[in-house]
Amino acid sequence: MEKPQKAAKLNRYSEIIGEVFRKNYTPGSTKVPFERGEFEHAAVERGIRLPKNLGDTIYSFKYRNSLPASITATAPEGFEWGIYGTGRAKYEFRLERPLSIIPRTNQLVVKIPDATPEIIAAHALGDEQALLAKVRYNRLIDIFLGVTASSLQNHLRTTVKDIGQIEIDELYVGLDRNGAQYVVPVQAKGGKDKHGRQQTEQDIACCREKFPALVCRPVSAQFITANKIAMFELAVQDDEIRVVSEEHYELVPSASITTGDLALYAGRKRG
Repeated sequence: MEKPQKAAKLNRYSEIIGEVFRKNYTPGSTKVPFERGEFEHAAVERGIRLPKNLGDTIYSFKYRNSLPASITATAPEGFEWGIYGTGRAKYEFRLERPLSIIPRTNQLVVKIPDATPEIIAAHALGDEQALLAKVRYNRLIDIFLGVTASSLQNHLRTTVKDIGQIEIDELYVGLDRNGAQYVVPVQAKGGKDKHGRQQTEQDIACCREKFPALVCRPVSAQFITANKIAMFELAVQDDEIRVVSEEHYELVPSASITTGDLALYAGRKRG
């Protein structure tokens, strides 16, 4: 069950974001602009305390929680509302088709010798940090994309033109056997976090702006279990986020990888 304090905070966020939407929405609209400064007035209107971290209210509904029913009920069938940054402390609700990136239940699982230092596994703070660490120490970006990649920075906060401030969970740069260079923004999804269309789109926009000479290959990583990780390469096609490829990796002791496993993997490579 949700802790009372956490539930109360989410309810307060819902009251504020619902009031902001109500003030700005016109029936039939596909975009509803608003500014973060409107939260104070919304809190007064609803008779509730203004959150200390206004940005967390936005982040909560972009990546962790569903928008309140007062907002979702206005979306036409087959669409949902998303929140997008449009500038510094400026945002808009935008109608979009739902994005569903869920690990396939029948996907073959590739066993990888677990190279995560035990001390890291023991002290990682939260699912997202644990996931990023396991991806990094086991070189899953290299294995998944077939490039030699190095972590450039994690939790990169920067600004992007026409979007405003963004945060990339981890950013890799890499190259292939032909010398082509890549920039790889990684989303890490642990716990109840959802794959976000907005995060993928803003990651791509950031890479195009900051690294125009590099090929951008967005990746999302998600825990299936504590040692099983789904990896997705994403791309934009026809204004929609598409899955380019999906692989599942299980981090295991080396002794757990059998000759049968190795033969299976070698057969995949030949195919």
